[in-house]
Amino acid sequence: MIFVTVGTHEQPFDRLVQEIDRLKGEAVIQDDIFVQTGYSVYKPQFCEHKDFIRFDEMITRMTESEMVITHGGTGSIMLVLYHQKIPLVVPRQKKYHEHIDNHQVLFCRTMVEKKKIIAVYETADLGPVIKNYRQMAQQLQEHGKQGDFQTAGEKARIFAQKLNDICLQLVKKNHG
Repeated sequence: MIFVTVGTHEQPFDRLVQEIDRLKGEAVIQDDIFVQTGYSVYKPQFCEHKDFIRFDEMITRMTESEMVITHGGTGSIMLVLYHQKIPLVVPRQKKYHEHIDNHQVLFCRTMVEKKKIIAVYETADLGPVIKNYRQMAQQLQEHGKQGDFQTAGEKARIFAQKLNDICLQLVKKNHG
């Protein structure tokens, strides 16, 4: 199973949704695919899809999927890493009117340099990367296990736990 999310940004991300649907329709992708399409105008013909899903459904689909393809939003990328998966990231780009600037591209370049994600900037390159995803992801996971540093997923889990602890302290302070 492949889970694709374009996030909740109000500009359409038809470029990604259309390419995923084309690859599935032409049987380049054999796996079942679920696409969270957001505000995209294009609706997939060959993939299961919904505009928006609840957070718990997103977590379930993410954890049950072998591959997660996401836009370049920091929260989405970190969530995939938190669940110990290597995200395949297609950042939204200003030149395609998918976002107001190229911050997703810049963030992806940083994460690629750190060997945390697989990034595809042009959807024409998506098919070959999906075909080679398992090998590429395994190489990144092996790289993450080398040395004495924490993986991005471990850092995300620690951050989430610290944030949760702070929120609990604030709730206790405000409610007695």
